[in-house]
Amino acid sequence: MKSGGIENPAFETPCSGLGRRCHAGSAREGAGAVAPAGPGPNPEEGPCGWGPCTPRALQLCNNSEGYLAAYSLLAMFQGIVVNGLINISISTIEKRYELNSSLTGLISASYDIAFCVLSLFVSYFGERGHKPRWLAFSAFMLGLGSLVYSLPHFSSGKYQYGGKIEDTCQTAETIFANATCSASTNSSLHKYLYVFILGQLLLGVGGTPLYTLGTAFIDDSVPKHKASLYIGIGYAMSLLGPAIGYVLGGQLLKVYIDTQIPKRTKVDQDDPRWLGAWWIGFLACFFAIWLLIIPFSCFPRHLPGTAKIQAEKISETHDDGSQVLVQINNIGQSFKDFPMALLILLRNPVLMSLIIASSSEALVATGFATFLPKFIENQFGKSSSFSATLGGLVLIPAAALGQIISGILISKCKMDCKGIIKFTIRTYSVALILNTVFLFAKCGNEPFAGVSETYNGTGTLHNLTAPCNANCRCLRSMYYPICGRDEVQYFSPCFAGCASYRFNNIKKTYHNCSCIGKPKRENGLEDFLYEAVPGKCPTQCKILPLFLTFFFFAVVFTFMATTPTTVAILRCVPDKQRSFALGVQLVFLRLLGTIPGPILFGIAIDSSCTLWDINECETRGACWVYDNERMAYLLMGISAACKIITIIFAFMAVYFYKPPQLTKALPRKTSEKISAIHKK
Repeated sequence: MKSGGIENPAFETPCSGLGRRCHAGSAREGAGAVAPAGPGPNPEEGPCGWGPCTPRALQLCNNSEGYLAAYSLLAMFQGIVVNGLINISISTIEKRYELNSSLTGLISASYDIAFCVLSLFVSYFGERGHKPRWLAFSAFMLGLGSLVYSLPHFSSGKYQYGGKIEDTCQTAETIFANATCSASTNSSLHKYLYVFILGQLLLGVGGTPLYTLGTAFIDDSVPKHKASLYIGIGYAMSLLGPAIGYVLGGQLLKVYIDTQIPKRTKVDQDDPRWLGAWWIGFLACFFAIWLLIIPFSCFPRHLPGTAKIQAEKISETHDDGSQVLVQINNIGQSFKDFPMALLILLRNPVLMSLIIASSSEALVATGFATFLPKFIENQFGKSSSFSATLGGLVLIPAAALGQIISGILISKCKMDCKGIIKFTIRTYSVALILNTVFLFAKCGNEPFAGVSETYNGTGTLHNLTAPCNANCRCLRSMYYPICGRDEVQYFSPCFAGCASYRFNNIKKTYHNCSCIGKPKRENGLEDFLYEAVPGKCPTQCKILPLFLTFFFFAVVFTFMATTPTTVAILRCVPDKQRSFALGVQLVFLRLLGTIPGPILFGIAIDSSCTLWDINECETRGACWVYDNERMAYLLMGISAACKIITIIFAFMAVYFYKPPQLTKALPRKTSEKISAIHKK
């Protein structure tokens, strides 16, 4: 035992000479650290603690299971914030800060922008650093990002639910105080967009070490046949986070945004202007995540037994000479090696095929993760909180189940790299077939006066004003939908021509409505008790359970490929470049997948809007009504195209993969070519 650590061939300097390959046990270094070019201290397998303070109780956690528990908790809280609370609060933030779906899509993409910029550098330099301490830094930044994201609530003032404006049809002589455009009407709330982007950027900085260095540390510390199971558990916990985030956020949306409903204000969750307390979850996660800095700061550079595990592993690197090139020239010691290390990975056809395949699938996954609650809300006529809770209960458990199933299957079957890639092709194909659920599990729009149909034959489509309400001086900025007894939805009681209202058993009903026709069905005396009630008309579409069932299994099979893809990437690259390979993958994953995903889905959803919120200054805000069929077809088209691309590149990865020939000597020309490349 040396003063700097342990003596083990897994961490020795690579052997020299191009005429033969080094022995599998001595030629390869662990991905957790880069061996020095000459004599020097070996990586530490120290005790768990802080410097000289190493309590005996902490040593019970100084193993792969203890690290996995801490990693899973951090991944879970990261999922709660980034993929749970943020997604579920999108609709509320749109309404509160007057943003459209394209801008909120930009907020979602900001996390990935930061991730993309830093991923290469963190994974490259962190490869030879103290990975657990990198994760302590990750926890610090994730907590800070959560805090910043909640700040707009505290600086934007109380939510103005609406002035004392009569929502019924008034006489022509009535003058509204805010019926004209003014400086106060044209608010600056949309400028908080930049605060949300800053919060997401900080969250992206914190998430970068978690899924590059954190995942590689697991692969370093466990036997090869267990790596897929451990990584699958970690990824499943990261998906459990969004499930908790969706459920927690859904419940918080039932709390009024300022926690206390203002006096003299009659408002409930059925009112479309109701906004929930979206910010509470971010504040709670800020404190919880910062507590995780403590366990990560006490782990050693390498867990006990890492050197022995590394010595027993057999390389499955794609046989293109890169493994020998990395070993002989000791690439990864300094920044000047960065271009060569990056070039080696970019020239690996198996790695690049897997990266493009996973990026294409990530585009769809992040798009649905961001807008699935909004899809359910508009497609099936559910409330924001219920849609968010339902989406989380279906989407996230399905994704976690897919991760765990694939991890167990690969671990039990002990698949090699090529077998793992073939496994992903099968799961992607099944997911593509299940994607056709959008063809038949969709709902048409309920009748909407002035949008999808006229006012009993008067007026025109896409025009809320008709002869029956022309003298009511209705405000387009006051969206308060009501359902008439004729089963037609109206923009507001004013646009329905309702002149009066009363409360029957605490329920508000409208009467003397000039635009509402006769009932379509004879229901006896109930037809004469009211002419309209607040809220949207109940949907006649009953296929929500069918949609959720198909969508659940589509998500299961989609995420069954996530863990195998990560494991295949770790296997097909040189051992000293595993963290860096994950960094490269995540850069492309962001550039081609998770950054354009929410933006593309947001644009598609916005393009299906049929009724925008337009204030007195003619400024367009959020969308109130969508064309449901157009939305469903657009999302299905994007999803199907991406899955076909994924399958094509997965086939290419199988075609290009060449297993290593450990006993075969390198040809002289190849050796000379490798040396010439490095000298150049």
